Amino acid sequence: MNSMNVTDIVNPINLVYKKNSVLTDLPMHYCPGCSHGVVHKLLGDIIEELDIQEQTIGVAPVGCAVFAYKYLDIDWQQAAHGRAPALATAIKRLLPDRYVFTYQGDGDLAAIGTAETLHACNRGENIVIIYINNGIYGMTGGQMAPTTLLGMKSTTTPKGRMYERDGNPLDMPKLLAQLDGVCYVTRQAVHTVGAVKKCRRAIKKAFEYSALNKGTSIVEVVSTCNSGWKLTPDGANKWMVENMFSQYPLGDIKDTIQAEKK
Repeated sequence: MNSMNVTDIVNPINLVYKKNSVLTDLPMHYCPGCSHGVVHKLLGDIIEELDIQEQTIGVAPVGCAVFAYKYLDIDWQQAAHGRAPALATAIKRLLPDRYVFTYQGDGDLAAIGTAETLHACNRGENIVIIYINNGIYGMTGGQMAPTTLLGMKSTTTPKGRMYERDGNPLDMPKLLAQLDGVCYVTRQAVHTVGAVKKCRRAIKKAFEYSALNKGTSIVEVVSTCNSGWKLTPDGANKWMVENMFSQYPLGDIKDTIQAEKK
């Protein structure tokens, strides 16, 4: 019987998985169980698969993902809070051959950045918007966000969000889908293997659509914030499924390019 050594095992033919070349080796600062790390990996996978690392420019937000530029080895710009779509507009217009995307949380995109987001989408800027919605201000202490659910507790709504005082949760993708400048809007999640695969396909489609110059593509990722929600990572996933998905149902909301093909 022939003996097997390490070099026989560590062979490209036996490779099952390897980290994509776009992710850096720097350990991420996110809380255990946070969805940001999964989405970062998906972005790296897609950029590598499409072979666009040298042509991709990301715009980092103010929020938990403010250090996104440390984890993905592409060109980045840092935007002021909420202004990522405005900055992405300038980058794309100056460098129209680049793939330009923003990476924003709900406090960034749906609060202080509502105007910039709305007008960039209305103009049909050929950019991709990655929108992480965890229903809370995660970085600054767990305050109520525009996306916080009715009855959901936060540090600024300790007894739960009330419609009479705080209004309803803001569904930005549903709102933005009404604009003619938007070609693709989808809502995904990354809490299971199946969900991760669907989210990967959605982000890839958004990048492919941006190259067609058909308008703005938006991928919302309904996410968890176990530290802000005061839950374990597993508990946060379960709470998201039981509560967030009824307010923010998963699936495609608008796809004008696919509709044109039918």
